[in-house]
Amino acid sequence: MLFHGLSAFPITPADGHGRVDTQTLGILLKRIDKAGADSVGLLGSTGSYMYLCRDEKRRAIETAADCLGGRTPLIVGVGALRTDDAVALAQDARDAGAQGLLLAPVSYTPLSDNEVFEHFAAVAKATDLPICVYNNPGTTHFSIGNALLTRLAAIPSIVAVKNPAVPADDMPGTHLATQAAVHAGFAIGYSGDWRAADAILSGGVAWYSVLAGLLPEPCVKLMRAAQGGDRAEVERINALFEPFWSLFRELSSYRVVHAVANLLELSRFDPPRPILPLAANEKPRLQAALAGLSLV
Repeated sequence: MLFHGLSAFPITPADGHGRVDTQTLGILLKRIDKAGADSVGLLGSTGSYMYLCRDEKRRAIETAADCLGGRTPLIVGVGALRTDDAVALAQDARDAGAQGLLLAPVSYTPLSDNEVFEHFAAVAKATDLPICVYNNPGTTHFSIGNALLTRLAAIPSIVAVKNPAVPADDMPGTHLATQAAVHAGFAIGYSGDWRAADAILSGGVAWYSVLAGLLPEPCVKLMRAAQGGDRAEVERINALFEPFWSLFRELSSYRVVHAVANLLELSRFDPPRPILPLAANEKPRLQAALAGLSLV
């Protein structure tokens, strides 16, 4: 059941030289743990995994494993341009205390389906930790179609997929098509916070959430309503989230959660350059979005 439920993805606070602030990271992780999220997704896109060196990633994982103490399962992103680097990161994550891995087909030169399959197979061979396929074409520019997913799901340790959620009207059919491509028990989960509740109502078993890494309590409530099939409650809560979803769509969730973390004085770090922090004139919109969640 590792890749089920609400997986909260925190930022990885780090200074301008990419040194992780483990104390601040621990504060964010304790909030997630206390709120009752089903897992922590460390070093995902929200966690700046492509902006950190191997040693700093290892420090972040060790911090998380120590902070969570096994109470909340730890899933770690191990994406890398080179296959040997991804293998090394997977082994680091295993040795540092991760319970599962999240692997994206990161590339500079466009990859073929066969190249992605061999990349995943090599990482799967290097460790016995369960792996979730991270399908994030908006960032990696590679889309994992159902034919490739069928091949990947045949590898025993590849047990889940994190797909981008699609618009609500298309979600049921899209989910059924993915289900048909994999074996029973393969965990199909979704990202894209503003569409995730509909994805769960359509049969998805996991919500991989950016906002839950920063504001876990209201996200837990939304997820539990969706898991319970309570569409009216989902619509009520989701409407309260809409100011955040609007900010995410317009300014990117990555920039927004860094800004909100600073606004709440949970962090004092900006995103890594060349990503620039949000302009000061966006602060009232952030404050209004936070105020709306007090009704959840």
